Amino acid sequence: MRFARVAATVAAPIAIAIALIPSLALAHVGAHPGAHFHLDMADGFAHPLGGLDHLLAMLGVGLLAWRLGGRAIWAVPTAFVALMAVGGLAGFAGFELPFFETGIAMSLVAFGAAIALRQKLPTAAAAALVGFFAMFHGFAHGAELPAAADAAGYAAGFLAASAMLHVAGIALAAFAARVRPTAVRFGGAAMAVAGVALLVGV
Repeated sequence: MRFARVAATVAAPIAIAIALIPSLALAHVGAHPGAHFHLDMADGFAHPLGGLDHLLAMLGVGLLAWRLGGRAIWAVPTAFVALMAVGGLAGFAGFELPFFETGIAMSLVAFGAAIALRQKLPTAAAAALVGFFAMFHGFAHGAELPAAADAAGYAAGFLAASAMLHVAGIALAAFAARVRPTAVRFGGAAMAVAGVALLVGV
């Protein structure tokens, strides 16, 4: 148990530092040279794992769901995945969504602040919140996909990876809370700071 406490204390500032590096945090349209190779389910599965802003947001949904508890454990991640699919379809179909990268950064601020400030949102309100921001994340995935790609397979991949990360966030929150009661709030604060850093271009 003592080792776990030390590991958590050491890992936290390292995670924050990584999150504040924009070159690693961006995984949107045109942000990396391999984007045009995202063609199938495997590529779709890997995409949410390749950018820290997406990765943090997916984990944040899990942390928030755990923090709210009850029906929110399944309703909040489900709302995110469902609305992310809608956003992905819109992006692939060529619709315009202004300031979607700003929306992605704002999702980190919103999720992180809700977790850090221990906001006791009703389940429906939390689902609506994450669903709104999910459309920005989905749009980024869909807009990057070439017209000749396996859209269904790619979408299944990034939706499955997102759901997996939600589950990982729930498990991480449960473990962190047992190791140190304030760890989940600290993680939320770090997530919010990372979102602000992306917004201001640090």
